[in-house]
Amino acid sequence: MTTTLALVTGANKGIGYATAQQLAARGATVLLGARDEARGREAERTLRAGGADARFVPLDVTDAESVAAAAKLVEREYGRLDVLVNNAGIVRADGTALPSETTLATLREVFDTNVFGVVTVTNALLPLLRRAPAGRIVNVSSEVGSIGVMTDPQGALFALTSVPYPASKTALNMVTAMYAKELRDTPIKVNAANPGYCATDFNHHSGFRTAEQGAEVSVHLATLPADGPSGLLWGYRMDNGGDHGVLPW
Repeated sequence: MTTTLALVTGANKGIGYATAQQLAARGATVLLGARDEARGREAERTLRAGGADARFVPLDVTDAESVAAAAKLVEREYGRLDVLVNNAGIVRADGTALPSETTLATLREVFDTNVFGVVTVTNALLPLLRRAPAGRIVNVSSEVGSIGVMTDPQGALFALTSVPYPASKTALNMVTAMYAKELRDTPIKVNAANPGYCATDFNHHSGFRTAEQGAEVSVHLATLPADGPSGLLWGYRMDNGGDHGVLPW
């Protein structure tokens, strides 16, 4: 039986690292995409020490040449890709995070990683995913990208007003839906994951969920069966007692 080959971007720490760890525990060979070489190699050493089949791959999602080089490496050494988890992301805000205080520089910086980077990586690796018997693409999004959630006056997130990060995740949700439409007649499934508010470096470890719990959402979508869904925002639902399920776009 052929071993599943998975590439996770931003895999050197946090939810990305936990995702790689959990996929490896399921028997996958995991490629650890990271732009920080020192942290990427440390993640590789740690996972390997625990028995995982893991390999660091230099990958800066905002650098087209870096993405192309990573895709060539995967093609040259493996010939295909079964799972792509677009996990790399950043959060930024200006002033007190009000929309009226947002600068275009911050908006561009966030979209460069959270949206444009996802499209760049996905397009570079899609030919290899098409070679897999059942490719899976998981875009790590957020409930703050759900217009339905964010505009609910009774919801827990109604007070949040920042533009860059939420808007980038809303855009990512549409990116997810459009790829799912393009690939609907193929074995490839494309979904957006909502890990919930997890305690990571991303938020100074203020989240109430663990990185491991967040990673379980991505792993679930990365290992969907042939009759599984495509084109959904799925994961932790704060408005449903924490149960996992489909979130509104």
